[in-house]
Amino acid sequence: MYFAALLARSDDGWQASDTDLDNVETLTDLADLAREAAVDDDTVLVLIEQEDAWFGIIRVDGDDDPRVFISDATSAARSSYGALLVDELLGRDKGEDDDLDTLDLDGTEDGEPEAEDRDEEPEAEEAVPSGPLGDSRLLDDVGVGEKQLLALDGDALGGIADALGCTEVLEAVR
Repeated sequence: MYFAALLARSDDGWQASDTDLDNVETLTDLADLAREAAVDDDTVLVLIEQEDAWFGIIRVDGDDDPRVFISDATSAARSSYGALLVDELLGRDKGEDDDLDTLDLDGTEDGEPEAEDRDEEPEAEEAVPSGPLGDSRLLDDVGVGEKQLLALDGDALGGIADALGCTEVLEAVR
């Protein structure tokens, strides 16, 4: 079971809304969802928590690239939403629409590899590191420093909401 919420910063503080991630397949989808909740292109935080196993934060500031932090990459990699974030952070391409890799564009016949490619070993897929992964400083400017973020456990999202001053707002959507 997971919990996901959006925290959108506004002139009046933080506004929270729960969110359904069923249609989210990529980090881009998640960033678009956050941008839809933004107030005047201000900061939006997507908070995801899977029981007490792991939590993730995706920060979207206007049109900037999203910044991501995961509390425990190994645990997150075992869930669909966590795996999406881990793969993004590790630079793994899960997209099946990247057909250029399978096309014969090098001029060899029948897709035969070129001579220098035949001796190369296939690259081993990068293992998922244990522990935190991503940008542990993504909340520095809103009152949650790296050290504090890395020390969170249990009700981590509640701890983040406390530091942001929006506990009641987040609890209202839980």
